[in-house]
Amino acid sequence: MDTIAFILKILGSLGVFLYGMKVMSEGIQRTAGDGMRKVMATMTHNRFAGIATGLITTGLIQSSSATTVMVVSFVNAGLLTLIESIGVIMGANLGTTLTAWIIAMIGKFSLSEIAIPIIGLGLPLFFIGKNRWKSFGEVLIGFGLLFYGLHLLKESVPDVKSMLSSTDAAVQEQARQIQTFVASLSGKGYVSILTFLMLGVILTLVVQSSSAAMAITVTLAIQGWIGFHESAAIVLGENIGTTVTAWLASIGTSVNAKRAARAHFLFNVIGVCWMLIAFYPFSQVVTWLGAQLPESFRGKSHESDIGFNLAIFHSLFNFTNILILVGFVNQLASLVTRWVKEPKIAPPKEHRLHFISQGMVDLGELNIPEAENATRELAGITKNMFQGYLEVFKNPAVDLSEEVKRLKALEDAADVLTHDITEYLVRTSAAEISPENARSVTRMLRIVSELEEISDAIYRLIQITQRKYTKGRAFGDEATASILAFAEKIMELIDLYSEVLIKGASEAQLRKAEEIEKTTDKLRKQYNKRAVKRMSETEDAVKTEMITIDMNNQFELIANYGLNVVQSAYYLVKHDEIPERAEGKSPASPE
Repeated sequence: MDTIAFILKILGSLGVFLYGMKVMSEGIQRTAGDGMRKVMATMTHNRFAGIATGLITTGLIQSSSATTVMVVSFVNAGLLTLIESIGVIMGANLGTTLTAWIIAMIGKFSLSEIAIPIIGLGLPLFFIGKNRWKSFGEVLIGFGLLFYGLHLLKESVPDVKSMLSSTDAAVQEQARQIQTFVASLSGKGYVSILTFLMLGVILTLVVQSSSAAMAITVTLAIQGWIGFHESAAIVLGENIGTTVTAWLASIGTSVNAKRAARAHFLFNVIGVCWMLIAFYPFSQVVTWLGAQLPESFRGKSHESDIGFNLAIFHSLFNFTNILILVGFVNQLASLVTRWVKEPKIAPPKEHRLHFISQGMVDLGELNIPEAENATRELAGITKNMFQGYLEVFKNPAVDLSEEVKRLKALEDAADVLTHDITEYLVRTSAAEISPENARSVTRMLRIVSELEEISDAIYRLIQITQRKYTKGRAFGDEATASILAFAEKIMELIDLYSEVLIKGASEAQLRKAEEIEKTTDKLRKQYNKRAVKRMSETEDAVKTEMITIDMNNQFELIANYGLNVVQSAYYLVKHDEIPERAEGKSPASPE
């Protein structure tokens, strides 16, 4: 029963710690998510900037797994290159060492005395504050819970020395059993090191968080359950285990995203390999550095010496690994490129959106670039379809049945991608994102809806053109010229909304879109009147000119939907309000 109670206390302490980390990380995303996205996407132009970006990002959200999964997502979205991603991953490895330093403070401060006041500061902000202040309160609450979880973990794990000096014979026996078990695994040179390394890998896989695994390791070391060499070996294993999260997140993503995940794995494994060779000399250096810490930092009883030594070991290992491999980023990229090869026969491109999730920490704020990229792709499909329609219209004497099949496949792909983006954005908004990003998601949902309407209208144009050829209807020179002139204005609008997605349109671009839409409205009325006039000239012209009117009406529909896209893109960054949606004219209207 005591064993069950002990295990439940450990699990409960880890639960508070992990929940605190989750709350803090998501609060930081809501507070600075846009800034983090911009930094990640723009401040990684060289490997050193990438390292700094990874270091700062991981230091803030306290989760290297979340950072590396974010990197995989950005590579998949095309916002980061493989070379840039490797630099960020290096920095993330160094940033995660901050966790070990925080945990090492267990023996220096009374964490409960720190944690409760921090939660007290965050609580009123969380309940009373708005927007960023509310999110900042969430950060403080999460930070306090993280500290309190560490305090509970320390209290849950008994000190072996205290157990040995206990007057209770049963407690002494338990302490001796612990020492005997650890001793049976220790003292066998590299066999023992590899054993504890594997334990570190398994521990990280089980708890799905290198920070939680580090918390357990440092706490056990401070409480005397394991020695420095054993705990250092476990830390090395945790460095390998943490790469699995990004590896799993890369399943179903692009080739480059898979390569980024493999680069993370390779970087850490190479580091562990050279560290195993230099393990004992490196450990001596770490012990010497630990002894140089000032007495005021280490505490009177020195009970946290091993904790600080582990923090030094973790930091120095990752820093040295960066120094060794930072000059070989191109070679690492080349190696993973050979490892994950492009398929010899490229499969048909599937227009699907892959939702990437870290699992422990919700990446709602940082998932948005993936949806933005997919929205641009959807806009590209509509442009491709309209160009294909013009190709079919301009070549009535050429058999373009294969082109029509291709355009139908594009229309189907647009429907699938619209569904994927909509579902993706709904899942993103479910993560309690900031009000600003919530509004952005709403506008993106509108943009996606308008783009789907455009793809449907373009395919109706293709069907109308097919019907024209099937029925043997031939346009006269005037009708053909009017269709091409109308199509030119539509192409101008499609080019415009393709350009402004998704960064937002300028005032001039919005006015240009409104001008084009007004022009298309006039053209529809003008060309439809001409078509009605031509109907009266011959009896055979009626059915032909009805096709002309149908095309003109579809053009006007596309113009209305296109204006809605530009308006939404403009208000995405300029204002809070979106003007009333411009509805399309009825396709049956000959006006």
